[in-house]
Amino acid sequence: MLARSIARPLRMVRTYATEAAATGLRLTLALPHQTLYKDVPVAQVNIAAVSGDMGILANHVPSIEQLRPGVVEVIEGAATKKFFVSGGFATMNPDSTLNINALEAFPVEDFSAEAIRHNLAEAHRAVTSGATEEDKLSAKIEVEVLESLQAAINSK
Repeated sequence: MLARSIARPLRMVRTYATEAAATGLRLTLALPHQTLYKDVPVAQVNIAAVSGDMGILANHVPSIEQLRPGVVEVIEGAATKKFFVSGGFATMNPDSTLNINALEAFPVEDFSAEAIRHNLAEAHRAVTSGATEEDKLSAKIEVEVLESLQAAINSK
């Protein structure tokens, strides 16, 4: 009974993405050592979530998504920027603000395809070598990240 008297129902009005475009999506992309975007209006953000790749527009359903190694693509009208993130979380809020927190994020164009191929070959060798189980598990994580990075580079 007490909970009913204290709690008020949350009232939200949902609209179609085309209608919500007038209010816009506002992005904050933060790293532990740097903020890449701080409450910046953008048209759309595409993320690589554990639950699947998704595009986020203004007025998207509120959610919290765990990011997997992959690309965060920020579409600012005619300009598009792609960042490779090693993981993190994306929180979509009811007020059309999107907060992305990641440990690392680097512009995709900063990577060398040749260096990725070389490091990926080394990581594959480490997975199959006679090293300790801990070394093999670490190498498997490295392979997963490098394969995601290679896919990001190939889709430039």
